[in-house]
Amino acid sequence: MAALVDRVLQEVDAARDEIVEFAAELVRVPSVNPPGEAYQECARVLGDRLERLGCEVRYLVADDRPEHSERYPRVNVVGALAGSAPSGGPVLHLNGHLDVVPPGHGWTMDPWEGVVRDGRLYGRGSSDMKAGLAAAVFALEALRRAGVSLAGTVEISGTADEESGGHAGVAWLAEQGHLTSARTDYVIIPEPFGPGRICVGHRGVYWFDLVTRGRTAHGSMPFLGVNAIDSMSRVLDAVRDELVPRLADRETRLPVVPDPARRATLNLNAIEGGQTGPAAQTPCVPDRCVVTFDRRVLPEESLDAVMAEIDEIVAAVGVDCARFDRMVVPPVRTPDNGPLVQALAAAVETVVDAPAQEVASPGTYDHKHVTRIGGIEQCVAYGPGTLEQAHQPDEWCKVEDIVQATKVLALTTHALVG
Repeated sequence: MAALVDRVLQEVDAARDEIVEFAAELVRVPSVNPPGEAYQECARVLGDRLERLGCEVRYLVADDRPEHSERYPRVNVVGALAGSAPSGGPVLHLNGHLDVVPPGHGWTMDPWEGVVRDGRLYGRGSSDMKAGLAAAVFALEALRRAGVSLAGTVEISGTADEESGGHAGVAWLAEQGHLTSARTDYVIIPEPFGPGRICVGHRGVYWFDLVTRGRTAHGSMPFLGVNAIDSMSRVLDAVRDELVPRLADRETRLPVVPDPARRATLNLNAIEGGQTGPAAQTPCVPDRCVVTFDRRVLPEESLDAVMAEIDEIVAAVGVDCARFDRMVVPPVRTPDNGPLVQALAAAVETVVDAPAQEVASPGTYDHKHVTRIGGIEQCVAYGPGTLEQAHQPDEWCKVEDIVQATKVLALTTHALVG
């Protein structure tokens, strides 16, 4: 076994430049979401590489989803390398998302250049999570080059829309039966938690709108109307003064990183009221105001209680205000001491020479769909990069992280399906 491990690790080291170049090639495809640009091109880059690896490759288009359009097709790609076991053996699925967020402002370099400087790969998506996709591909490639025969099947997928919820990506694959417990034993999502960390779940999320309703009137006679923005300001005061301090006192046992994210949190995402946009203003009392909140939910909280708490605080204000759901996702947690976590932890210790740290994500990722829709409990996130680099200007991922994560994924793959 030691000789096999050495061969695999040596093949990863030998492929170092290839791994980084493939990650850079993916970064150079501006697969921006929204609106969903270049998904097909990015899927082809990944699919072509998987075909060269010997995988059977399928392009699966979520054409029944509202996000899909002729201009912005929701293309997913899945490659499968069948094992040698007559009965098929276990199935390991490595999944990464193809989409990246818009680059935004503040860059000091071209976000699509995919350049390596001072031991870092720079570019939008380098950390979140095209380096992870490259590590998954070359983990399988290193096993092949080392002459390792696998009894079970390995699948690698690149999917759409994770940054906007994953409904045309992993959720759709699970709904269509491509990623379910009936055919898949283990799922690893190479999100950027670093080579020494295994992510075993995430907090829940409740996105909702609060809408205050007023009565319009001429702006010179506001006493004849009811200002919906004034009403919303009273609601926001109550949320800030009553709800936020309560949340700060709640802490989860789930090992969420960074530490402040172990508490329940609430973020005011957006506010809109009255006349907005570049058009000229007219003298009117605003009769509607909308705010959007992002409430992160701990495993120790129930979603019903979360919603009831909001309603209680709003009702006490005494204004015309209604709540509308946008997205509801319960927390998820990988079962303790399962075979997937054990295999990854052993590989991490071999490669990193330190015990693996189990963590949980402050935000959601496609784990929620794998478990809730696909019914697959053995799912974790493990990959190169850092959470703090995600969505940042001048985003980067350490080359050494990419190499180490590739080694860990290769050893884990062998342990689970070899």
